[in-house]
Amino acid sequence: MRVDPYLIFDGQCEAAFSFYQQCLGGTIAAMHRYADAPAGWDDQPGCEAIPSEFGNRIMHAGLILDGQMLMASDTVPPFPYEGIKGCSVSLNVGSIAEAERIFAALSEGGTVQMPLGKTFWAARFGMCTDRFGVPWMINCEIDREGQ
Repeated sequence: MRVDPYLIFDGQCEAAFSFYQQCLGGTIAAMHRYADAPAGWDDQPGCEAIPSEFGNRIMHAGLILDGQMLMASDTVPPFPYEGIKGCSVSLNVGSIAEAERIFAALSEGGTVQMPLGKTFWAARFGMCTDRFGVPWMINCEIDREGQ
């Protein structure tokens, strides 16, 4: 079993995933738009016709990161966007340098809840919310590069 976070955006999914690929690396494995869905897909139970003005929004995106998957989509009616609440995406990295680089990139244009710093459990730990409203925790338990 694998746990893959699935994020919901309000029209910024494509921009967010391009940004995450820049910050985190990895490969964008999927970027499907509602307008590109095959005819009849919305006849399935739980699916409803998507208004044409939402056709350019992302139905499903996937970013492969070191054998794991970060997934997302844009919300559409009848599912109003309520933001991302009550959870964070936690990244565990192997070096202080990597923690500092990723934290700086993700927090730029966002907000910092806990600055990146040494804690009793980690060489570095910090919490931020990026410019797209996604909460992140960056954790470097042991600095494998010996800084």
